Amino acid sequence: MNSELLNTLYVQTQGVYLRLEGDTLRIQHEDVTLRNVPLHHLGGLAVFGNVLISPFLLHRCAEEGLEVSWFTESGRFQGRLAGPVSGNVLLRRAQHKALDNPSSTLYLAGRFVEAKLKNCRLVLQRAVRERGETEALARALAEHEAALRMLPQARSVDEVRGLEGQAASAYFGAFGDLLLSGEFRFDGRNKRPPRDPVNALLGFLYALLTTQCTAALEGVGLDPQMGFLHALRPGRNALALDLVEEFRAWWADRLALSLINRKQMSLEHFEERPGGAVMLNEEGRKVVIVAFQNRRQETVQHPLFKEPVPVGLLPHVQARLLARYLRGDLPEYVPFVGR
Repeated sequence: MNSELLNTLYVQTQGVYLRLEGDTLRIQHEDVTLRNVPLHHLGGLAVFGNVLISPFLLHRCAEEGLEVSWFTESGRFQGRLAGPVSGNVLLRRAQHKALDNPSSTLYLAGRFVEAKLKNCRLVLQRAVRERGETEALARALAEHEAALRMLPQARSVDEVRGLEGQAASAYFGAFGDLLLSGEFRFDGRNKRPPRDPVNALLGFLYALLTTQCTAALEGVGLDPQMGFLHALRPGRNALALDLVEEFRAWWADRLALSLINRKQMSLEHFEERPGGAVMLNEEGRKVVIVAFQNRRQETVQHPLFKEPVPVGLLPHVQARLLARYLRGDLPEYVPFVGR
């Protein structure tokens, strides 16, 4: 599956060969040409897994300032090629400048939280439609509606975090009502370490999602540690965690609920460690990773594009939109809100 989004060509088809033919990039599989893309249409190239690139194409990309980024098939960032003139330094300078500007920091923190609130609301609304309203679900929906109304009036990042925290508390207060399997119970969010199977599953999915977002930010040249919503700490990928907020409920929570409610997971997929920590065992991790990778291959409608976008490329799209906003190429940052 190959997609051209925001002037970047994303090549995910395994075993293909990218070569230069005049001023055209040609994607070939054995002797079959899958696609031709004029180089002047491209601003960058991102390849995933077993994708070969001819030396001549790499040289041309370097000469013309077309950045090439490599990722594993599962989406982990591997490296980047940039020619003598690269926008990465200027992009990171713009990122740091925005971080030093209280209004820019507040704006971006608010956009990340807005997307999180709306995507959490979608999960809650879907549960009400399918199973009926409970007291906890009604309370959580009311809390999210209130937070969305108050968010534009927030005057500091701390206020934004406060609104997000109150909504998250209500959301996880209702999360147990979303579980259909009597085998699993959820009595609240806990972590470091997780104390029950549901929290262990959520934590593992959040870690997978954070890896995807970190790779996407590194792929466009942003510093994943310099975030706007999450506090800066040594070794913490704060910006990646900011981006995760857009996808946490829509991607990770929905996948966790699907795995449990469809009985694809059981308590046999977990083990208790000394001290009371609960973790996925090897078989459990395999089940989750396969489901996560299958989800990455599905396509959805992005609010900014006419063509469907693979789920696995959504963090890359948002990272590139964020980079364009920080550079001043876009008047606003449009976060991802699912349907």
